Amino acid sequence: MAKILIVDDDKMMADMLSNMVNRMDHESTCAYSIKQGMEALTDQSYDAVFLDVRLPDGNGLDMLKNLRETATSPEVIIITAEGDPDGAELAIRNGAWDYIEKPSSIDKMNLTLMRALQFRHEKNKRKPLVSLKREAIIGKSLQMQATLDSVAHASISNAPVFINGETGTGKELIALAIHENSTRSKANFVIVDCASLPENLVESSLFGYKKGAFTSADKDMDGLIKQADGGTLFLDEIGELPLKLQKSFLRVLQEHRYRPIGSKIELKSDFRVLAATNKNLNQLSKEGQFRNDLLFRLQSITIEIPPLREHKEDIKDLVLHYISKLCERYNLESKGFTPEFLEVLNSYDWPGNIRELINTIEWAISSAQDDPTLHQSHLPPHIRIKLVKKSLSKPKKPIIESQISTDTSDDNQTLHQIRNTAIAKVETVYLQKLMTDKNNDIKTVCQISGLSRPRLYALLKKYNIAKR
Repeated sequence: MAKILIVDDDKMMADMLSNMVNRMDHESTCAYSIKQGMEALTDQSYDAVFLDVRLPDGNGLDMLKNLRETATSPEVIIITAEGDPDGAELAIRNGAWDYIEKPSSIDKMNLTLMRALQFRHEKNKRKPLVSLKREAIIGKSLQMQATLDSVAHASISNAPVFINGETGTGKELIALAIHENSTRSKANFVIVDCASLPENLVESSLFGYKKGAFTSADKDMDGLIKQADGGTLFLDEIGELPLKLQKSFLRVLQEHRYRPIGSKIELKSDFRVLAATNKNLNQLSKEGQFRNDLLFRLQSITIEIPPLREHKEDIKDLVLHYISKLCERYNLESKGFTPEFLEVLNSYDWPGNIRELINTIEWAISSAQDDPTLHQSHLPPHIRIKLVKKSLSKPKKPIIESQISTDTSDDNQTLHQIRNTAIAKVETVYLQKLMTDKNNDIKTVCQISGLSRPRLYALLKKYNIAKR
């Protein structure tokens, strides 16, 4: 018997779901707000959660992180009366099992819960994955844990893997981790940088050639496909692979047979292919710049690497790791850093991702020289200038006093009315500024303001302050 938590302020909907769950011989618990839902999670563990989006004390999607962090990590089924494509994407990316729009038939609800519980049962029966070798991959955030879970599952497979991520997110490190945790780890990990190979050399580099195949071919040469025999072939920046070569490589990928240039004999190579890009290959495929059939073949398993701006909670660990590593490389005593130094790094949006962060730390260490502590003044000027300009470009907030004086111009108002108006203005300006400064991080805002989550949500709703 499974335990199901239903979080929905519509009592009729909650009762209907509860009756459905009970008819399935499972146990149900109803909560009518985020607060009640969180309290229920502290009392016992659940296998699945029906979670409404619009709740009296906030957005139900804010509970997803807490649900993922519980010991049992229940399967979450989002139910909402207002379907939102962006909300659906956010929910799925944060681990929701499904996203259902109200009203929906009881049969659909029943089937969705049944499939979620079936998946959970099969997942719990699996043998635990071997601990990953991931020395070079730093991060404990939910986003990075999801990426590492994908790496672990890809490592026990032999299917092609497509790694997608912005420049500097660490696509090569992810590919190497898949190789090192696979049964092919003792064989070669061969990297092909499709962006740096001259177009006229790509074919000979991949397939190799026989002596005399062309003017400068004075001896037989094995290609990268041969070197990857028994191991892994990593095609970095696969979007740069010339279109005319994509058809040839598709056949090699399907048959694992290839013909060196100038040879009459086909050779075999037992390689596994991993491919990575920072481009939108689906869009390139629609534009005819990348073969659709090759794209489908490469995407047997897809791993999305989040940009650094989406998991800034990992910045501190990254900074500690690379300060230690870089100081050791340059034979320096390890350095500390001030809270302000870390605050600047957390405020920057990192268009170059982790690679840019590493370069920034290296710059700071070089600037600090023998100083034992890194300060914000040691950071590259362009980062400091950008943040200063950003702070100066913020629209000026109206002075609270002037707002109050405008609103109290009516001599017929009572002192109680004037006091309530003044408090409302102060609370509005304070919460708007705090939410903006802390990037709408509800947990941080609660810590600084001293408000509970329900009280904060109530005030945000009262003053119509958006929770982006």
